[in-house]
Amino acid sequence: MRGRPDFLINTPEIELWPGHLLRARGNHDARALARAHRVLRRKRDGRYLAAELPEGLLALVVRLAREPGIDAALDVLDTDPGHRRPGIEQVGELPLERLEQRLQALGLDGSYGKRTGLPLVAEPDWLALAGFDRYRRPMWLHVDAARGWRHLQAAALRDDIVLEAISGYRSHDYQLGIFERKLARGQTVEQILKVNAAPGYSEHHSGLALDIGSPGEPPAEESFEHTAAFAWLTANAAGHGFTMSYPRDNPHGIVYEPWHWCWHPPQA
Repeated sequence: MRGRPDFLINTPEIELWPGHLLRARGNHDARALARAHRVLRRKRDGRYLAAELPEGLLALVVRLAREPGIDAALDVLDTDPGHRRPGIEQVGELPLERLEQRLQALGLDGSYGKRTGLPLVAEPDWLALAGFDRYRRPMWLHVDAARGWRHLQAAALRDDIVLEAISGYRSHDYQLGIFERKLARGQTVEQILKVNAAPGYSEHHSGLALDIGSPGEPPAEESFEHTAAFAWLTANAAGHGFTMSYPRDNPHGIVYEPWHWCWHPPQA
């Protein structure tokens, strides 16, 4: 009998989620999710497309065969080994061609990267479950960052400091959706970029970064720098591979984000 998976398989347009980690959105979904090993989830809007059941694949939408990216997702599903372990399986990257095409359609060219010094960030082809965030949502990270986060959180707790995850991995589609909705409301690209990073340029896409908070504090606010949690991170995070990406006056022109920390592999 196959055990419950604890990792997310990523393809350009569809994510393959462990069924037990998803919330049902209706009776039909509830029955399928209760028995599903994996669920195919559209990245653009989170729609559940199909459930992998013991007896086979159950379509949750009409015309599943016409769904963009379905062939790639089914190919990965057929070859899923059922487990991922650090040191045994390498983490690959998804191609950037689709992202670049969509950025051009939004009027975003390479000048943003040149101006900020930020590179385009590829998505990993699978992510590990790193626990749950403040809102009890599954949090996905690159497998090495997930292990680092668990060690960081445990070390803080030994010093009576509680660290909460606010958010981890975010897909290109998630960020593109923000842009598309704001453009539809009449905002310009320049106005949006004052508040949101350009899609494809966020460290969150890599699965290596997460936003950190502490109980009772509002999420992603500059006031986090006055907490005991931030003081502890400043003194100890580097020892666990994490650094604050956007301090004051950073060269990328990004606002000060004391809550945003990124894991970096140890230098050889």
